[in-house]
Amino acid sequence: MPLNKNSINTPSLLKRASTEKLREVFQKYASIQKNGEHYMTSEDFVRNFLGLFSESAFNDESVRLFAGIADTSKDGLISFSEFQAFEGLLCTPDALYRTAFQLFDRQGNGTVSYADFADVVQKTDLHSKIPFSLDGPFIKRYFGDKKQRLINYAEFTQLLHDFHEEHAMEAFRSKDPAGTGFISPLDFQDIIVKVKRHLLTPNVKDNLVSVTEGHKVSFPYFMAFTSLLNNMELIKQVYLQATQGSRTDMVTKDQILQAAQPLSQITPLEVDILFHLAGAVHQAGRIDYSDLNSIAPEHYTKHITHRLTEIKAVESPADRSAFIQVLESSYRFTLGSFAGAVGATVVYPIDLVKTRMQNQRAGSYIGEVAYRNSWDCFKKVIRHEGFMGLYRGLLPQLMGVAPEKAIKLTVNDLVRDKLTDKKGNIPTWAEVLAGGCAGASQVVFTNPLEIVKIRLQVAGEIASGSKIRAWSVVRELGLFGLYKGARACLLRDVPFSAIYFPTYAHTKAMMADKDGYNHPLTLLAAGAIAGVPAASLVTPADVIKTRLQVVARSGQTTYTGVWDATKKIMAEEGPRAFWKGTAARVFRSSPQFGVTLVTYELLQRLFYVDFGGTQPKGSEGHKITTPLETAAEKVSTEKVDHIGGYRAAVPLLAGVESKFGLYLPRFGRGVATPSTATGS
Repeated sequence: MPLNKNSINTPSLLKRASTEKLREVFQKYASIQKNGEHYMTSEDFVRNFLGLFSESAFNDESVRLFAGIADTSKDGLISFSEFQAFEGLLCTPDALYRTAFQLFDRQGNGTVSYADFADVVQKTDLHSKIPFSLDGPFIKRYFGDKKQRLINYAEFTQLLHDFHEEHAMEAFRSKDPAGTGFISPLDFQDIIVKVKRHLLTPNVKDNLVSVTEGHKVSFPYFMAFTSLLNNMELIKQVYLQATQGSRTDMVTKDQILQAAQPLSQITPLEVDILFHLAGAVHQAGRIDYSDLNSIAPEHYTKHITHRLTEIKAVESPADRSAFIQVLESSYRFTLGSFAGAVGATVVYPIDLVKTRMQNQRAGSYIGEVAYRNSWDCFKKVIRHEGFMGLYRGLLPQLMGVAPEKAIKLTVNDLVRDKLTDKKGNIPTWAEVLAGGCAGASQVVFTNPLEIVKIRLQVAGEIASGSKIRAWSVVRELGLFGLYKGARACLLRDVPFSAIYFPTYAHTKAMMADKDGYNHPLTLLAAGAIAGVPAASLVTPADVIKTRLQVVARSGQTTYTGVWDATKKIMAEEGPRAFWKGTAARVFRSSPQFGVTLVTYELLQRLFYVDFGGTQPKGSEGHKITTPLETAAEKVSTEKVDHIGGYRAAVPLLAGVESKFGLYLPRFGRGVATPSTATGS
């Protein structure tokens, strides 16, 4: 049965797969053929294609229920048109609710009857632990006294929302048969763990009794607690409003109360519980955004990230050994090398122009200026040396820039990790220190790289000069000569990194969406923006370094050191000479570091390895892990056949559990049978 037009025409959040590719995938897993048409069985779809319920003694009834979401004709088989229609549904903005609706639409007629609703609810784990009265006033309000009213999609979404609140209140009444309005702390824990299981993080679950401080729990407190769990995403917005978007500022209860005043959904009692809960977890009188994340599970899914690999090196941060930390640094160094090479290649022509502009001297040689400005330099290089002249000296640059950028990124991450507290926050002074350490560490690679690169870049200025090779420059300079100008290099690189990395981190945080996620374009923009102050403010040191490292031609001023160069440049050319090539340097450094950082972070997303340490902030929206999703991850991180909307299939089915608490049994009443699907 095809989906209605409204669901198909809803704007997609995921790009749909082509019919040809979908058909290819479908036929790979379809094990039944009738009248020349292929069909998937429930096991073909759920176990083989989606990779769920892979256990040997799976619950076949749960498998049929999940398969029924796609099987809109309810004949036990999934045709290609149904397979394609469900892929379209998964691309809609309200895919989570529509998926849940089709789970309950047992007849496939676009409505949910009382029998449909009761049938699914009675199969859930929650109902088996705390039975819900399916003959009570709540059910009659929705389905009528005779339970004959049919619920459409829009009404169903409200029913699903109200159902769990009613179930919680019914559970409270069952624990308070005398009607005192109080239950014991253990009864409170029992209800919350069973009814609100989908809203609990380990931190909350472990502190359910301690947060009551041993006192009996009143009905108002119980309702406020459940309301708080439901409203945690709203609480996060209140926090961000109180801190003006910062995720690291500590706030007091009064600040949250003041920011929450316009919102009647959040009561002072809920705020009291929030701070009691945060205090039970972290023993602090103030909270920050990480406290809210430790209290509330994130959305069922925020962003579906393509990962080529997903490796878990340790089970928990407590298992991080010295060897694992070395592996983590090696991993970062490798990715940083590749990212640095990509960034350097993209902006190398700008770097060449910058170098020639900085080496251009006035008053010390013949007096004629070769280039009027950076654009004039760019045109003349192409005219006299060809397009490849813009890449003169690129090879030694890449040989040096890979380890140089790698060690800079690795050291910055390493020092930040050591100075980050348990809640994931790092003070500004520590960010500056980490950046400075990164800048200092890179000089061992930067100086030899820069002096060879610069001499190759300026060699093209002399038309009659013989062609200079990188190796001949190295032999001429020798080991100690390669570190000529190292002091100026330190003078440039330490402040550059001390400015750049903290600016990048804060700019990235400001550009993150409300869930804290950074799109690759925001990473690129943050990297480029951070490069502007960092590159421009250290230009004088870069000019001095360039003058020290370039071989002075006949008639040009020579320099013996940093201070000597500073005095002579000031005397002969004035203060403006220290800012030569600023524009070219900014235009080179900003995009280079933007490209480098976005490549570095995207590589960490694609080749994900969990070493038990910190991951780049904003790399993905966090999500709660459910039994369904955990089981799926054991089969495959993301199966290559999950294309188009099916990229969201497993997260969405997990969301039916984690958002609505509709946990279906995984085991029992079913025995695995050999599958004939070719894709198994």
